[in-house]
Amino acid sequence: MNRHRNKLFTASLLEMEPDSSVQAQVSMAPSCRFDKVFRKNFTNSCTTYKWCQGFIWMLSFVVCLVFCLSLFGANIASAESSYPDLRNSHDPGLQKELDNALGGNHPLFWEGVRKKELSIVVADVTDLHHPRVAWYNPELMLYAASLPKIAIVLGVFVEIDRGVIQLDSETRSQLIRMIRNSSNKDATALLHRVGFERLAEILQDERYGKLYDPAYGGGLWVGKDYGKASAWKRDPLHGISHGASAMQAARFYYGIMTGTILDTKYLPEIAEIFSNPAIMHKFVKGLEGRKDVKIYRKSGTWSHYHSDSAVVERDDMTYIVVSIDHHPDAGRGAVEGIRIVDDVMLKYSNRKR
Repeated sequence: MNRHRNKLFTASLLEMEPDSSVQAQVSMAPSCRFDKVFRKNFTNSCTTYKWCQGFIWMLSFVVCLVFCLSLFGANIASAESSYPDLRNSHDPGLQKELDNALGGNHPLFWEGVRKKELSIVVADVTDLHHPRVAWYNPELMLYAASLPKIAIVLGVFVEIDRGVIQLDSETRSQLIRMIRNSSNKDATALLHRVGFERLAEILQDERYGKLYDPAYGGGLWVGKDYGKASAWKRDPLHGISHGASAMQAARFYYGIMTGTILDTKYLPEIAEIFSNPAIMHKFVKGLEGRKDVKIYRKSGTWSHYHSDSAVVERDDMTYIVVSIDHHPDAGRGAVEGIRIVDDVMLKYSNRKR
């Protein structure tokens, strides 16, 4: 989300030029000779020569094009592989700092961790190529209310990229209202434009990060719209209609930032959608008044289920933080929790410089 981040896909495929060496070899041929089959079908030697020359030029063009596309694909694969999976980026130092900050003064937090009612991921992504991650029950999938609307954002932009949906002013406005204001009406409308089955396919597709993965306890899932209709399909593992794990939500943000799940040409649009949150609670309330903080976020609330997720930019540091909690006091806990996280991130980031 940081506008200063390097874009992953900056190179474009160059316009192909014919192979001059092949053309030279053809043009130097003193005569054009074919076997009996070709002589029978082509009696005019000049016409035959031109056909031969054109065929060889076209063949050269195709070979060069395939070769360049292969190189281009290899470059993309190499760029993607240069960004590690957050799952493989656990940082013991950051983990210790968070553990110490939470200490023995937050018994409800540790109770939630122990009872598996709480999933948290914190990722320092200041250096996108070398993220540092700490977590508590990172793969625990819980009901997350409106937080899984981030999955609808992904689905819409995948279909925009395929030319199925147009990013017109109305679509842009719907996306903004769905994220900033958590509009259920707009979430339902956009979900139906993508389609339940299509969104489920996207969320389970390796190309888009496999943000719902049974091998890792599930993750992001939208099996019901945000209206009064019955569920289309609850998630196969836990029977949750609107679910998420902190790790999969964090991987969504990281994938958007690095271009590993969606082309970074869409990054400015997505940053705008997630900016300027209209609901001033949880992470937003906790960071209110802190100097030079910019937050891109999506939260969720229903009954005792409280979730929040954000990319936080401050000074020369950027971090992702996701919390999904099932506790009646979890909303207030998110306010206090983000302050602890922010203090730790500032301290730890400064120490690492």
